[in-house]
Parts: sequence; structure tokens; C-alpha cells
Amino acid sequence: MAWWHSSSQSINLEWVEHIAVLLAMAAFAWLVWHVVFGRLVAISQKTKTEWDTILLQTVSTPISVLIWLWPSSYVLDSLLAATAKVSESWLVVSRRVLVFAVILWILLRLVNRIEAYLMKSDTRDQTTVSAMGHILRLLLAVVGVLTALQAFGISLTGLLTFGGVGGLIVGLAAKDLLSNFFGGLMIYFDRPFSVGDWISSPDRNIEGTVERIGMRMTMIRSFESRPLYVPNSVFSSIVVLNPSRMQHRRINETIGLRYKDADKMAAIVTDVKAMLEIHPDIEQRSTLMVNFDAFAGSSLNFFIYAFTKTINWSRYHEVKQDVMLKIVDIVHAHGADFAFPSRTISFDKDEMTEAAIPVPEAIQAASNKH
Repeated sequence: MAWWHSSSQSINLEWVEHIAVLLAMAAFAWLVWHVVFGRLVAISQKTKTEWDTILLQTVSTPISVLIWLWPSSYVLDSLLAATAKVSESWLVVSRRVLVFAVILWILLRLVNRIEAYLMKSDTRDQTTVSAMGHILRLLLAVVGVLTALQAFGISLTGLLTFGGVGGLIVGLAAKDLLSNFFGGLMIYFDRPFSVGDWISSPDRNIEGTVERIGMRMTMIRSFESRPLYVPNSVFSSIVVLNPSRMQHRRINETIGLRYKDADKMAAIVTDVKAMLEIHPDIEQRSTLMVNFDAFAGSSLNFFIYAFTKTINWSRYHEVKQDVMLKIVDIVHAHGADFAFPSRTISFDKDEMTEAAIPVPEAIQAASNKH
């Protein structure tokens, strides 16, 4: 208070009026913007497109902040000039940085909202959308930092020279981190899998549903509902199977008939193939085969080879069950049956002796009759 009384005697207090006027103008401008923004939002809700709504939501908060901060910078300038006699050059630079920061803020919010909007669509690849969002945010952050440094008078030439040497040192020290980063870029651009895909690797014990693809690692949810975090660099050196992108699911079954039904094999194979050719859930444009295959140890085998139209795991098993039940009906309709492991034993009457092989009395009596 003593400092204030001593300094206020030599200060023209007209600056207080200037501060009040500036703050009043800021409040009035904010109210006008608030009313105009509300009308624009009401109009945008009546349009068919969502891009106008996204744009309005993006600029609403940054513009409100700018309306208050821009006059406040002049208020601070006037206050410091009147009381502390501080040079206003740094405030001029700060205002430039403020404008650029608000523009950068608007662009970052725009990228985030566009990414969120595109992620809602099922027709767009979420992995690509997420990758482009990460890259744009990183690019805007780098441009923002460099512009701010240049605005405050820091030479970018020396900084970039130092950054080249420092980048080499950091690159050697953080080799694994960089390899994971570029591995993430490879996933984003090559798109071997996307979020929501079921993937597996025969090279590693990796199998599950992809939940998130980050810049350093990918999160996979296993079928035991356990999270599996895989560094992105791993995917550049392993084979990845993506069953989610299959076009059809395959039915490949071998069916065995009894040897005594050999004369019915041809008719059964023909009827099974005819059934598959008219089945509504079997893909007729893919390979469809039904053929007598092998003389097995206790059965005559034929196989079916066909593809279902669905790739859904649950629906596939329903279709396969329906096909198998129809095959059972066809086999039984021909008076045949399915084989099971069995063994036939025959006895040679001339070589069979009571001392060598004990034979039950009933079998021996039947043998003596012959």
C-alpha cells in the first residue's frame, strides 16, 4: 500500500478508465459472439450435413478465450506501463504468439472432431483415420513449437543444426522406441489389420481381436479376455494371419461308410453333391467337391469340400450343422450307415486245433456240422 500511494501520486489515473473501457468492450464482444454462436448452432442443426456443426463446435471455445485474452493483454500492457515502467515489446510478441496459439488450438480441435466423426462410420478404415489424426497432430505441434521459438527471437538455424546432431544421438539411444514408431507407421499405411480384426501369428503365440493400434504398441484382446500388448516393431518380422478378411469359411469333412455299403457309395455321393449345389448358404462360385476318397481300415471314405457364404463364426457352425444333418438323412435314406472302428476275425477249420486255440463249444459244434 505504501508503494501504491507513493507511485499513484505521480501517475495519471486515466489508464484506469482505459482498462474499464477495454474490459467492457471485451464483455460486450463476448455477449455478441455468444448470441451469434447460438443462432449459428440453431441453423446448423437444420442442415443435412454435420460439417457445419463440427466447425462451430471447433471454434466456439477458442474464440471466446481470444475475445477475453486479447483486450486483457492491452490491460496488462497499460497497467505495467503505468506502474512498473516496463517495456511493452515483449507483450507485442506475446500477442502474436497468442493469435497463433489460438489458430493452432482451433486446428487441433478440428482434427480431433473430424477424426471422431469419421471413426463413427463403418465404411471408413478406422486404422487409417487414427493414423492420419496422429500424424496431423504431431505436425501441428512441431510447427507450433518452431513458430513460437521464432517469434521470441530464437534462431531456428542453430536449433536445427543442433537438432540434427542431437537427433542422431537420441536415435541411437532410443533405437527400440523409433523402431516401434516406424512399425506403427507401417501398420497404418500397409494396413495388414485394423481395429476390430481377429488376427493370429504362427510365428508367435499371438491371437485375438485388435482393440487399439498406438504409435508404440498394439493392444490385442485374447479369446480368454486378456489384454496382450505387442510392440509394433514385432509385426515387421512375423507372419500375421487375418481371418477377419476371409471371403468365405470352408467345410472340409471326411465321412466313412461301412464296407458292406460299397454298392451304395456312388448314389450317396451324387445325392450329397446335389444337396450342396442347391443349399442356400453354400457359395456356388467357389470350389465344391464331393468324391469317394479312400479305402480306410474299417470304412469307405468320401469327403465334402465346400465354402459357406458367411464368415461369421457362429453362423458358420449353424450352416455346417445343417449340412451334416442332411448328409445323415441321405445316408440313411439309401439304407446305409456310418462305419466305426471294427475288426473281423476268421478261423481256418483245418489249422484250428483244440490244443492250439480254445474254441467255445457252440462255435466248435457249428464247425463240425460243416
